Formats: sequence, C-alpha cells, structure tokens
Amino acid sequence: MAQNFCYISLYDAAKNKVKIIGMETENTPITEQPFEQEPVKKKRSGFKRFTRLLMVLLVLGLIAFIYFKFFFVFGDGVKSGHLNYAVKKGNIFKTYEGKLIQEGYRSKTAGVIQSYEFEFSVKSKRIYDILSTNSGKLFDLHYKEYHGAVPWRGNTRYIVDSIISMRNE
Repeated sequence: MAQNFCYISLYDAAKNKVKIIGMETENTPITEQPFEQEPVKKKRSGFKRFTRLLMVLLVLGLIAFIYFKFFFVFGDGVKSGHLNYAVKKGNIFKTYEGKLIQEGYRSKTAGVIQSYEFEFSVKSKRIYDILSTNSGKLFDLHYKEYHGAVPWRGNTRYIVDSIISMRNE
C-alpha cells in the first residue's frame, strides 16, 4: 500500500528558508515538527576575557613605559664651560658626542678633587661641525634631558640641540 504524504510548510523571509511545521499521511494526523534551532551564541568565558584585558593593559603599560623612559623630555637647560672634545663614534649608529669641562671643582670621594664634566650627545651635524672646529673655547649649550638613552640618538641622556654662545676665553 502506498502512502500519500502532505507537508505543511512555512516560508521564513528573514532567513530565506522554508520550514516544515507539520506532516500528514493517510493514517496519521498532522504532527508538529520541531523548528530548526538557532545556533546558541556561546558566552565568553571569564578567564579568556580576563587574559585578553590583561594582555591589552600590559601592552599599553609597556608603550607608556618606553615613551616616558626614552622619549619624554624630563628637563632642559643651559650648561656653560670649555669644550674638551667633540667626536663622531659608534659601532652601528654613528652619533656625535662631546664633553664640556665646567668651572669649579667637586669631590665624589674624600681627598680627591676633580672638575665638573658634562658629557653630552649632539642632535645635528651642523652643531657638531661648529663644536668640532672650536674645541677649547667657552660655550653655552642648550640641552634636553631624557630618562634614558637610545642608540640612534646618542650614548648619553643629555642631548645638545643648540649653541647659545661661543667665546674665546
């Protein structure tokens, strides 16, 4: 005996799908078929959210630390003294370095007297050229102070960015 089937369906326009909601045969009445179930969105675990948030905060903290350590100008000022030397040196990054001997004396240890020395890096080649050709003269140099040194900027935390005056004393 052949059975005749009749499907009752419903068109869902939002999902562009046809759902079978019932089925009838010769001997059985219409029965409800379960709807196709929507995929359940998984709730993120608290541990994953915590680790992601922790990683983002660590990266932001590292960026802030690097900025304040190496790129934030901590202070600036003027130093005056006799230029001892100006040199270009470095293994990978060639930077301009110099030393200014200031007037006066200081003592780090008892019984030893030494002069004040200001070691610095030079920002531009133009300033370096003026310093290197006038070694031994009295200079007033404007500098910026950073918390740390980066290899491409120089070997010191002090960066001379301009010459205020030069005298032959």
